[in-house]
Amino acid sequence: MSIKAALEELGYGPCYHMKIAIYRPHHLQFFMRAWRGKKVKWKRFFRGYHSVVDWPACSFYKELMAEFPDAKILLNVRDPEAWYDSMYDTIYAIQPSFPFWFPPVVRKLHDDIIWNGHFKGNFEDRQIAIAAYVDWTDEVKKTVPPDRLLVYNVEDGWAPLCNFLGIPVPEVKAFPHINERKSFQRVIRLLKVLNWLVPLLLIILASLAILSA
Repeated sequence: MSIKAALEELGYGPCYHMKIAIYRPHHLQFFMRAWRGKKVKWKRFFRGYHSVVDWPACSFYKELMAEFPDAKILLNVRDPEAWYDSMYDTIYAIQPSFPFWFPPVVRKLHDDIIWNGHFKGNFEDRQIAIAAYVDWTDEVKKTVPPDRLLVYNVEDGWAPLCNFLGIPVPEVKAFPHINERKSFQRVIRLLKVLNWLVPLLLIILASLAILSA
């Protein structure tokens, strides 16, 4: 989210992110078709966006590189141990809290592309998951031509990002640092409340309907 906010501040918005996809089932279905090897129209799908970060789009960086040959690639890196802790407390932790009324494709995409795709069903094994993360970063470094790639840590701030994009560094605007872990924790608490509150409301409404019949 910090990189999304930074890119939008620099004029590369709107920036596509998982938070956009998750509330649009037809977007998730699009990515699932691509994951299954179906031919999809990337340019048409992203026609309203000027940048993209996060899953599920990052899983298709090779396809996007080919489709957008002038696009530059950011490889967001951090300490692998800290990365795992963050993933475990956010994206992985929210899975059990998905409410029953969420479109099934939400869980399907997470399971197929992230947990069973990239991590082969082994995300709970810390060392295996970290090894997968390291392998992924190594693969991207080997795959993307050096003139198109920036290996980037958000702690480095504006300078390397702006230099890579060939634009001036903002003089008065602080680099955005968005705490996704706290945001996810709030959402998880809300979903847990909704998971017991909504069925309770349905029971109450059904009881009132019976009584008034």
